[in-house]
Amino acid sequence: MSTIVAPEGSLEVLSQQEVERLRDTSSRGLHDLLRRCALAVLNAGTPTDDSRQVLETYADFDIQVMQEDRGLMLKLDNAPAGAFVDGRMIRGIREHLSAVLRDIVYVANEIHTGGRFDLNSTDGISNAVFHILRNAGILHAGETPNLVVCWGGHSISREEYDYSKSVGYQLGLRHLDICTGCGPGAMKGPMKGAHVAHAKQRRRNGRYLGISEPGIIAAEAPNPIVNELVIMPDIEKRLEAFVRVAHAIIVFPGGVGTTEEILYLLGVLLHPANQHLPVPVVFTGPADSADYFHKVDQFIRYALGEQAASRYRIIIDDPEAVALAVREGVRELTQFRRENDDAFYFNWRLTVPLEFQQPFEPSHEAMAELRLSTSLPVHELAANLRRAFSGIVAGNVKEAGIRAIEERGPYELHAEAGLMTHLDTLLKAFVEQQRMKLPGSHYQPCYRLGS
Repeated sequence: MSTIVAPEGSLEVLSQQEVERLRDTSSRGLHDLLRRCALAVLNAGTPTDDSRQVLETYADFDIQVMQEDRGLMLKLDNAPAGAFVDGRMIRGIREHLSAVLRDIVYVANEIHTGGRFDLNSTDGISNAVFHILRNAGILHAGETPNLVVCWGGHSISREEYDYSKSVGYQLGLRHLDICTGCGPGAMKGPMKGAHVAHAKQRRRNGRYLGISEPGIIAAEAPNPIVNELVIMPDIEKRLEAFVRVAHAIIVFPGGVGTTEEILYLLGVLLHPANQHLPVPVVFTGPADSADYFHKVDQFIRYALGEQAASRYRIIIDDPEAVALAVREGVRELTQFRRENDDAFYFNWRLTVPLEFQQPFEPSHEAMAELRLSTSLPVHELAANLRRAFSGIVAGNVKEAGIRAIEERGPYELHAEAGLMTHLDTLLKAFVEQQRMKLPGSHYQPCYRLGS
């Protein structure tokens, strides 16, 4: 379908230079990035986790930015029909499309080329994350902590999805808001449950925050519950945004992407500067997911040690207990921040080491060179394991990663014998439980393990 729409609540006007960059189809321009992210948003709800498939299905889709006297307009050609009702774009999709445009323009102008941020320093990167979130209107000063970040897989069973929805419902009854990666599965379930609970409590301003990034958004397009969307420039800044805004974190069953998030979180919390900071973390799922969390817990204890395991609780098949544990943890966090005059809306006190902030490009060479050994300092090993899982995510669902695997074969990972055994056990369990791709899809591993 082809149409012209005005952005919803974002960027009424752009400079001529900004418009030209959004139209520029060269490697220096922003047109390809805008097209990819816009297509992902417009294609929300389609059951696929293959970003390349989305781009190939809508190869004739295009988006152009037009600056007119009445303001900014977007011209869409051959857009997915599912984004429209009776010829008009669904309002929520129009809001998400506007958020994409807002964040792409801001990151290009203020983060990458503005010269305001040192993206080679820890403080500079954290400041960049803060400014992206502030520009998106995500940081709400003066509100009591109540934002629960929920992680989990897009490829989960119906039972696991229903369980995540039940947990979200219990959180919503306690006036807690939800933040996820914005996609389907365990990202949608908690939002949907909380939305119903907020309606029962007559809570009209519930927040359902989705945080994504350009490489993953086509595979995990925003679900319809998301009412605040922000597109971070890369996976590392996306992960830092999660831990900076979170007042509690819940992990549902997932695959390599969820494990990447767990390793990032634990690696950051294990840094000596963060060991005293209260961050409630709960791993949870239905009864049939107990073995999944057992294997994840075993891997963490072997790779990162008992101290890492002490930073989370595992609660199986009890949504109310999860909500009560989270509520109590948020109360403790609130008290700590009050006593230390910390902001509620952004965790400035948290130290995020540079190795967790620098973008990792999962080439075959970079994956093969990762040092995976328990002789490394624990936070350094966590950072390298996070990169390894990030590479597998790229090979599974990201267009560039899928193409690289087709051209050069699987990534190769090397580790000491004991760690490799535990890593192999964990990844085989993910494959057997169909956590690598959507249920029913054939999965061909994009990695090969060796000592």
